Amino acid sequence: MAQTIEDQLNTIERSLGERMIEHALVIVRAWLNELGENNPYEQAFCSIQQRYYSLFERWLSGDDAETDAKMNELTGETYQLSDAVYIDLRLQRGLSPSMHGFNPQQMSSVMHYFANCVKMQEEDFAWLHRAVNDPNQAAAALMAVGALAKNLRECFDLKAMLQLIACMRSENDMIAQQTMAYVYALLIQYDIRIDFFPQVQKAFVDTLQEIDPEGERAYEVLCMLVHSTHPKWNEKTIQEHIEQDDLPDDVRSLLSLLDKETDATVSTWMPKSEQEYMQGLIQMFPDTWLCSVLIGDNEERAMNLAGHYLAVGRMDLLWDRPDVAEKCLVATLRQGEDITPKEYINYAHCLMLKGDRLMAFENYRIARNMCKSPREFLNLFRPDRSQLVDRGVPVEQIYLMEDRLLKTDA
Repeated sequence: MAQTIEDQLNTIERSLGERMIEHALVIVRAWLNELGENNPYEQAFCSIQQRYYSLFERWLSGDDAETDAKMNELTGETYQLSDAVYIDLRLQRGLSPSMHGFNPQQMSSVMHYFANCVKMQEEDFAWLHRAVNDPNQAAAALMAVGALAKNLRECFDLKAMLQLIACMRSENDMIAQQTMAYVYALLIQYDIRIDFFPQVQKAFVDTLQEIDPEGERAYEVLCMLVHSTHPKWNEKTIQEHIEQDDLPDDVRSLLSLLDKETDATVSTWMPKSEQEYMQGLIQMFPDTWLCSVLIGDNEERAMNLAGHYLAVGRMDLLWDRPDVAEKCLVATLRQGEDITPKEYINYAHCLMLKGDRLMAFENYRIARNMCKSPREFLNLFRPDRSQLVDRGVPVEQIYLMEDRLLKTDA
């Protein structure tokens, strides 16, 4: 069965992440054939292919730091070529609209344009640069950066990514904070390729140092992003926040303006359709370049973030410190408020790592009884099996525990 264009793009991402340039070029060649003989990318394609062969021959003859650096640079060029060809292929297939221009006075026009246009012009970026610092266009700017971030999730564009990072400098605190969250998400999603885009790394680090030298605000936004993955995040609507009077005046007025200018009511902080995507990003975060930038060797910040992960039912950052995780979870379970099955499962994991199988079973059983079905429990439990095995729990014990839990009446 032939690969879809999305599958082909994923293959390119995986291949280039491992510097398998030739493997990626096979797909790019097929795309160029579809675009036709007069496509503008033939020369760049041939140049990359020839330089790759030359570098490979050079690599065969021995180790050379310069060769390795050139291979990284060539990988970045291949990323950019595949991005450009992918965009043209989407246009040719009718998967993206061929459009230019929008009405900055209409929120729907701004949102539609920045979410769908895959070949933005310099004047678009210039407008966005002005809008993020213009109080009269705050609503349009907020809409634009959110739409642009969603566009970049599908069609990476270096200029657009650098422009989005620049929007983190906005004088409007809400726009700056939201943009930072969007940039975080994109940096996590594109973590494998970021090593080959030093322009993005430098722009992000320089911007953070300019607007937040101590990194406190950047860390707070990260914690907010983690909490946005909690199922209860969507249960509290903006209207509820307004009624409770816990929104700053500028945020309240901006959200009110958004409601008036768009046909849809902004009813939740994060649509349900985004939950799974964001949860996947948060799971990836500890192993990313972004983590090294925001957390680094700051032990206090790392442990605080681990606590935030536990608050949304994840053990990602505490698998190597089960003693700390156990203390945090015991405190949470003692409070007895809004406890989820995942928190009991995480506590049981800590007990299993200590060898206390009896108490582990009791807490797993509580979690199982809180779940509506065996499938719901397994969806929470099974992703952690490899972590338990990696830390010394015999796989036979895990299977035995799982078998008994599934036979336990809920």
